[in-house]
Amino acid sequence: MTTLPRPTTTLTADDARRIALRAQGLLGAPDRRAGVRGVLRHLGAVQLDTISVLARSHELVPYARLGAVGRKAVEAAYWTDAHAFEYWSHAACILPIEEWPHFAFRRRAYRNRPHWHHELPEGAYDQVVKQLRAEGPLTATELGGAKKTNDWWDWSGTKVAVERALMYGEVVCVERRGWKRVYDLAERAVPAELLHDELDDSECLRRLVRLAGESLGVGTRADIADYHRLKGEQVDAVIADSGLVPVEVEGWGKPAWADPAALATPPRGRHRTTLLSPFDSLIWERARTERIFGFTHRLEAYVPRPKRIHGYFAMPVLAGGRLVGRVDPAREGRTLVAKQVTLDGPKAVPAVAQALFEAAAWVNCTDVRVERVDAPELREPLGRELAGLLG
Repeated sequence: MTTLPRPTTTLTADDARRIALRAQGLLGAPDRRAGVRGVLRHLGAVQLDTISVLARSHELVPYARLGAVGRKAVEAAYWTDAHAFEYWSHAACILPIEEWPHFAFRRRAYRNRPHWHHELPEGAYDQVVKQLRAEGPLTATELGGAKKTNDWWDWSGTKVAVERALMYGEVVCVERRGWKRVYDLAERAVPAELLHDELDDSECLRRLVRLAGESLGVGTRADIADYHRLKGEQVDAVIADSGLVPVEVEGWGKPAWADPAALATPPRGRHRTTLLSPFDSLIWERARTERIFGFTHRLEAYVPRPKRIHGYFAMPVLAGGRLVGRVDPAREGRTLVAKQVTLDGPKAVPAVAQALFEAAAWVNCTDVRVERVDAPELREPLGRELAGLLG
């Protein structure tokens, strides 16, 4: 077992919070010239999800960092010029194309996997590859149908085959069209110099651990493992050689690791005020969010309505480097509806109003309506702030 060095740097909890915010692109001037592609490279992974309230999560992530980026421009930035690919990282994620070689360990693991939920019909895999070679890129529907029945889990043989080929790395998702994956052969979609599985597992894991540390700024073993959904023992095997350095964070009570570049200069600059997707990488790990922000967050979309506390798609509000409230949004025509608002006291009112106003403008809404405020005494101040912004 490798003996790990003792931490020589001690960070306060506030130091760690600011380092995390800067690493996630939410403190300091945004790199607008690099745009959405820069955000993707900076974060290393942008999670996808089916839920769309204001917008889909992969649109909300760059919006939170860059402001009102055109939604069509977001999609184009991800998918044109063989810039990105979709694969299993933290979950289903958009990943920078240059990281293709570093997911070889996961492709190999899938190829060696003995058991699958869906049975692969004989001949279906070869047929899908043959059809994509002749006609691709294609959706599962264009390949012959995604489902056997209307049940979401009841995949057709074609869908089973093309998803298996995606996991193996023979097929790539090259874009989303109406939320459907569009598949093509990896040999066409991935630049030739990247299309290989030559890196061994250790080299892949070292790279992903280093990337996670850079994207987090500072994190525990569990934080770093969770970023690309690695196993704890996989992190343990490579972290000493990853380039990350051990640090102690006051109040964390667990060993932590930091990106040395994040320690080189103190994090300064303007804090973003914004609504965050529940799938934003700043907050996607609940234990880390509680540790850094003292904020307990749970996505309630899959919780039965009577048991929801903050709403279907409650979006945390980031302001001044803190999480100061939640908004459960909806849209009715040109009106952004705040179905439920939770505020961390009166000081949060201006920030929440600003976040609502900016989000409404981004999705072409001209009005904001607040339906419920958990602290009734703050409803009127919030209404006044919004009225001032909306003119």
